[in-house]
Amino acid sequence: MIMKELLRTNDPTAIAFAKALLDGEDIDWFEMDVHMSVLEGSIGVLPRRLMVADRDHFRATAILRDNDIPLDG
Repeated sequence: MIMKELLRTNDPTAIAFAKALLDGEDIDWFEMDVHMSVLEGSIGVLPRRLMVADRDHFRATAILRDNDIPLDG
């Protein structure tokens, strides 16, 4: 399965909100870089990424935009 980046942010509340929205629409997601805080010293500088399947990316992007979650791309 090909995964595409949906969201990259340092804001843990944006990640949590995005995951809740995606769960509500039955879109599977995978969070990357969660454990990077061990390497960075827990100061929150490195962003976390939320990935979705390529087939769900368009719909997931629309859901986040409709709920005012800023996307990089």
